Amino acid sequence: MSNISKNGKMKFIFVPLIIFLIIEIFSLSSFWQSLEHKAQDIFFVLRGEREISENVVIVEIGDETFNTLNERWPFPREYHARLIENLERAGVKEIVFDIEFTENSQAEADELLAATAGKYKNILLAGKLIKTIYDSSTREQFLSPIQPFLQRNIKWGTVNITADEDGFVRKYDILQKRKDESKAAIGLLALADIYGIDTSGDRFRDFPGYFRLGDNYIPKIDKNSVLLNYFGQARHFPYYDYAAILDDSTFTTAFENQLKSPLNEFDEILKKNELQNKIVLVGLTAVEFHDLHHTPFFSDDQKMTPGVEIHANFIEMVLQHDYLIKFSSWLFLLIILLFGIVIFIVNYHLKPSFSFVLNLLLILVYIGLAYYLFAGQNLLIPVLEIPVLIIISYITGLVFHYIKTARERKFIKQAFGQYIAPELVEELIKDPKKLEYGGKQLEITVLFSDIVSFTPYTESHSAKETVDILREYLTAMVEVITKNKGTLDKFMGDEIIALFGAPVPLEDHAYYACKAALEMRLKLNELQKKWAATRRDGFDTGIGLNSGPMIVGNLGSEQIFDYTAIGDNMNTGARIETLTRNYQTKNNILISESTYKLCSEKIIADFLDETTVKGKSQLIKIYELKGLKKEI
Repeated sequence: MSNISKNGKMKFIFVPLIIFLIIEIFSLSSFWQSLEHKAQDIFFVLRGEREISENVVIVEIGDETFNTLNERWPFPREYHARLIENLERAGVKEIVFDIEFTENSQAEADELLAATAGKYKNILLAGKLIKTIYDSSTREQFLSPIQPFLQRNIKWGTVNITADEDGFVRKYDILQKRKDESKAAIGLLALADIYGIDTSGDRFRDFPGYFRLGDNYIPKIDKNSVLLNYFGQARHFPYYDYAAILDDSTFTTAFENQLKSPLNEFDEILKKNELQNKIVLVGLTAVEFHDLHHTPFFSDDQKMTPGVEIHANFIEMVLQHDYLIKFSSWLFLLIILLFGIVIFIVNYHLKPSFSFVLNLLLILVYIGLAYYLFAGQNLLIPVLEIPVLIIISYITGLVFHYIKTARERKFIKQAFGQYIAPELVEELIKDPKKLEYGGKQLEITVLFSDIVSFTPYTESHSAKETVDILREYLTAMVEVITKNKGTLDKFMGDEIIALFGAPVPLEDHAYYACKAALEMRLKLNELQKKWAATRRDGFDTGIGLNSGPMIVGNLGSEQIFDYTAIGDNMNTGARIETLTRNYQTKNNILISESTYKLCSEKIIADFLDETTVKGKSQLIKIYELKGLKKEI
């Protein structure tokens, strides 16, 4: 008896340990990590934008710059020399170029820019670590500025930006390492200049858990990177146009030539003393340079953050000593293991209804705590592991409750015998034929929607592309159908079949079917624009509607059946959909005369033709569905 008791108690350790191991193994997968990242990104959005010191500003080379200067890239290096001179006149603290001067241009222009930059001690140039794959090997090399800059000992740092697997940038690479050689990022070197620190000395050290830069201790996320505690969405920092900095009284832009009037924008900036003691980052923001990145501050308009602003976020973060710290992994593992044991014991002993409420409350409390630690303490803890642990523990508790219930099955059967004859239950279990089978005739409206030329589409696209876009399309269409009180009958490949008026009677079934068809068309238009924006091939659809009496119910074989409709009017609906290929219409939606008559006062439809359909010799009238009339 004592052995049984011990075994019973051991499950309170053994089962939570298995759950813990499953979660931890799964948490190593890229899928889990992507979900975890997305959950943490939501915290950034909820926290919102934060104030910046305005010590960091950005000079951008964007679309407006090209319009103003009427120059092609790369700009003449005399422009960059003038930019440096003007910024120095403005009294800036540091000039950081997120522009690579790694290739020679005209020798005189290169020398001019190098000589101009060499005159000042607060200029920082950009280079990067490049990786080239040859067969199965990877070759790495540092790409530095050209010799005229190196000969003058002008400092340079790396501008590499590393994204996670989902394409979002969440960390900043402080160091780039190649064999025994390492190079610091421009953000770190800019800060070193500001603090007067020699990065080759003892005041910059790379420790196992953090980087030390003078009195700044920057916590690591891995051996070369730190988490970015973003201050806001794209363009949260002050931006100045590159052309505006050039445009003093001695410089005339192409735009000024068109106006035939000088603007002298830099002179105004100089008068207002706007750039005094600022850290100025110069970078490319025009879309064609592909230096735009997703960050946790994603937005509805999909505005991406320029790479130069990612460097600005890092510099601002260090200036404010506002670091994002990751909670200790080992301590969290201990917490989740102990919590797993406790929550399993609770779920095992509580009734499922009570444990459901408790578990839901615990999940909400934990997510609230995780957000508080993030927003209030800059402490980042895993968001998903404990909620998933709670859910699995709850489900496991239900399983154990089921097992305990199964052991009492004889008693339960005897108890039910007082209310329902046990032999009837056994008969139903032994003989499924006794289940009700068949249907009845109802007047309903059927909707058929099919993708045009889908077979050629699948042949020209990969299986993954086809499955992904089909899933997105079908999900959107089903949402529209159900919203309009329709019932999804089935999918037949890429074809959608929906019923209106069954199984729940619907007085205006024809109207709701027409409304659903029009909204499906609008939703497809939205998807087509979205696919075009992401450079994915889209497709078109045809939709056909028919109303009339049909046999509706549980139909099929005695072994397998489902709820559907059959009959001549069902077939006519399918044939009307195929006719959409033969007519040029606004929405590619055709309806039968019977559908039109049922809701003609509420829809806008034009008679299109009187034609035959496959399988029917009698002519039918079809109408083009254009829209809905104003509802009364």
